[in-house]
Amino acid sequence: MSFTTVESRWPDVWLVATARGTTICGDFLAATALALALQGAGAGGLAVSGLLLAATLPLVVLAPLAGRLADRVDSRTLLVTVGLAQAAICALLALVEQPVLVVGLVALLACGLAVTQPCLAALLPTMVRPDDLPKASAISQTAVSLGALGGPVLAGLLVGSFGTRVPLLLDAVSYLALVAAGLLLGTRRGGRRTAVTPATPVEAGGTAPAWRLRRDPLMLVMVVSTAVVIAAIGGINVIEVFFIRETLNGSPTTFGLVSAAWMAGMLPGGWLAARLAHRFTDDAALVRGVLVTLAGCSLMVLLAAMVPAAGLLVPLWLVGGAANGGDNVFANLLTARRVPEAMRARAYASYGAAVQGGSMAGFLIGGALLTAVPPRPLIAAAGVVGLLVVLAFVPVVARVARRSSPDDPGGPRRQRAAGADAGLATPGRPAEPEPEARDTVGSWLSASHVPGSGTSNS
Repeated sequence: MSFTTVESRWPDVWLVATARGTTICGDFLAATALALALQGAGAGGLAVSGLLLAATLPLVVLAPLAGRLADRVDSRTLLVTVGLAQAAICALLALVEQPVLVVGLVALLACGLAVTQPCLAALLPTMVRPDDLPKASAISQTAVSLGALGGPVLAGLLVGSFGTRVPLLLDAVSYLALVAAGLLLGTRRGGRRTAVTPATPVEAGGTAPAWRLRRDPLMLVMVVSTAVVIAAIGGINVIEVFFIRETLNGSPTTFGLVSAAWMAGMLPGGWLAARLAHRFTDDAALVRGVLVTLAGCSLMVLLAAMVPAAGLLVPLWLVGGAANGGDNVFANLLTARRVPEAMRARAYASYGAAVQGGSMAGFLIGGALLTAVPPRPLIAAAGVVGLLVVLAFVPVVARVARRSSPDDPGGPRRQRAAGADAGLATPGRPAEPEPEARDTVGSWLSASHVPGSGTSNS
């Protein structure tokens, strides 16, 4: 693991957290408003799926390019430029009404998210000491949760009074927080500022060796299990609005409150995971934590299919959100521990792409099945499949953990950095790539509150 700061820069952590929380609030405000508008106009599940896919596909397709961009270009330049572009796109989105233009602008907005999300994610470990990373991750998760908590509630209130234009204009204003963060942050990375540390050996030509997912089995199993579980239960984001509004006869305000409950649960979940992370002395424990939290999300989805009234979804979504918050913290810590700093944005972008790819599969499956199957049995099936996927990966994690153990002569050797705080293990990188490898990331895997997502966007 490579961290490039001696003393933690807490003002920068809070500044990034505030910017992320503000933009997430705007994103969820706009996403909820658009979903309610489609449902109110008589659109079906496929229409909602199409909108969510437009907001998701660029994050998957552009992940390799966006990750390299975030690693090689100054973070201040990226945040200011992309933030201004996204504000302009949201302003246009508030003015157009043609569905084709709406979908196109949503896709352009997601192109910006594909760049800013890994940029901000990679900045966080650069700001803090290794033993402070769990706390910094919990602060960031709290800001995201608060923003996502307020967005759906505001949408439920504003759509009924003003329609969709006001929420979309507020989303445009929220992106100016990215511009402010880019200008005010003292911590910068990307380009020549991405330092090569002792944990990142340099080749004779002056280029750091590549990190690849397929050579890191712990990361690989974490990424694949997360993606598959999200594919299983991600359809809840399409089905939810119809389940609450039509099956349970909930109002738009009720829909906003239920959606906010998931984010409210993420607040304590992130802090609890940060406290537990200090006890995880090896990376395999973090992967097991990811599986436990994914199982919690799936179980809450299964129980949601049994409720007779929309209000009863609130306690289930609180627990599911807590599991989701813990999953995000564990996944972020594992990535920061095992990926060299110079390639960290690419790793976060690729992980986000895998998560969003699972989301896309869930959207397509949920939207297609919703045309023939009522919402309640679909939600139950999603929860069951999610739990079965987690159970299937338990023995896989056990085998990978044994092979990665330092006591296994065939596994990669793990070393602790000198002077590392005992609260957060500082394991060495996975097996080094061959000398001829260059800076590429293997293909692999936060729309709306997809359970278990490692990155948050809408």
